[in-house]
Amino acid sequence: MAAVTPSAIFRSLKSRNFKLYFAGQSISLIGTWMQRLAVSWLVYDVTHSAFLLGLVMFAGQIPALILSPYGGAVTDRHSRYKILLITQIASMVQAGLLAAMILGGFYSTTGVILLSILLGCINAFDIPSRQSLMIELIDDKKDLPNAIALNSSMVNLARLIGPVVAGLLISWVGEGMCFLINTITFIFVIGSLLMIKIEPRKIEKTRQSVWKGLNEGYQYLKTKPDLSLMIILMACISFSLMPIITLLPIFAKDVFKGNASTLSYLEGAMGLGALGGAIFLAGAKKLKNLPKTIVFSIFIFAGSLLFFSFIPWLGLSLIFLLFSGIGQMIQISGSNSFIQTHVDDNMRGRVISYFAMAFQGMMPIGSFIAGFSANHIGPQNTVIIQSGLGLITATVFYFLLKKVRLKVVFNERTALRENPEFLI
Repeated sequence: MAAVTPSAIFRSLKSRNFKLYFAGQSISLIGTWMQRLAVSWLVYDVTHSAFLLGLVMFAGQIPALILSPYGGAVTDRHSRYKILLITQIASMVQAGLLAAMILGGFYSTTGVILLSILLGCINAFDIPSRQSLMIELIDDKKDLPNAIALNSSMVNLARLIGPVVAGLLISWVGEGMCFLINTITFIFVIGSLLMIKIEPRKIEKTRQSVWKGLNEGYQYLKTKPDLSLMIILMACISFSLMPIITLLPIFAKDVFKGNASTLSYLEGAMGLGALGGAIFLAGAKKLKNLPKTIVFSIFIFAGSLLFFSFIPWLGLSLIFLLFSGIGQMIQISGSNSFIQTHVDDNMRGRVISYFAMAFQGMMPIGSFIAGFSANHIGPQNTVIIQSGLGLITATVFYFLLKKVRLKVVFNERTALRENPEFLI
């Protein structure tokens, strides 16, 4: 791999539109991660129920499983830019309602669940439009993999900062202020989107139903075994390993006998590791055998969580969470980059919607089961089972990818699918 230089890492920021998007989103995402931590801590702190915590996470994510394919089909038929602008405004309203409920002293677990469902429905359209829009924001299409990885770096820097700020705010003034700040931060991303100037892309007019178009995406994936495997792999990992986020409030409060600040340390450690993984991919001008790297990252992700489950000391546990964050982000961002650079543009939204369904849709099922399991056998034993499933998944896909005989050369010039042997 070529040496990582600052110019290589930030090369996609040469594009004005992407620079504006990057700036606004950087601020908004800090608020988003503040809200995520505040919601999970609020629910568990009030109810002391791992089951209800899992249920809230389930409610916020399950709409992606149902609506993401539809959202992707809509994205391919309409302006991705306008859809993203609408979803950001809707997300701002959702955060405002949550802030009003908590600051007004009207806490209700049912209310939190309903607002989580609303946000999940918004995200079902937000994610396909956001990911599909990326290629329209950069001037040089060769910089797409870098833009995706840099976007992941931004997400994880916010994931590092947001929980730390939220932990401090909760200790001082309560969860409601986190929701209010998140509402305010949406002003920045909405403002940046309004400043972006994008040439309207040519959208092929069709009278076929959205669901028929969605079926075309499915038929397309049947002819692309490499893309299909990546999406299935994402679904398996989202089900088995990603729900660790749901269990972190339980570890913070019951295992490490801490408070909201303790939870912010746990999430911050994963965020720091994920930031490192994203920067690694952002600086990679040339990365051979990307699928091999993705599978290896899953071994790191699952193995680190396995060690984490046995550690009763907070300081040491943070180290293993850091490594789990590295593995997690290389797997997510690497899979996203692979799909983005190998899908035909007219199918981009539909394929990404399946990826979003695998990523966001399987996680709620895993979160619900994880919460139920933690209620009965404890969070440590639950993580042991999750890690075992992750290691099994990585092993199985090691041989599946080898069977497909896929070899990828991933660089800034092109991403080519070649027929020769895939030496994984």
